[in-house]
Amino acid sequence: MDMKKLMKQMQQAQAAAAKIQDNLAAQSVEGTASGLVTVTMSGHGKITALKIKPEAVDPDDVEALEDLILVAMQDATAKADALQQDATRGLGLPGF
Repeated sequence: MDMKKLMKQMQQAQAAAAKIQDNLAAQSVEGTASGLVTVTMSGHGKITALKIKPEAVDPDDVEALEDLILVAMQDATAKADALQQDATRGLGLPGF
């Protein structure tokens, strides 16, 4: 393969990766736990919001609220991971 062709392919791959990153940044996913706790994440997996319904707060059972938050975060993380995999599927780009 000649060097010009290889360089062009690398530039195309970089442009595609940049487009994917921009697309992921513009998307968000929500993870929920029992409808009481909602975590919103960007397509990059960064938490952008946390909502807790008042009925989830029981001063005598803080552990239950902690569990709900963890479940919502795990749900959102799984959805963000799936979004990332969908965005990069078929490109054959290493590291994505």
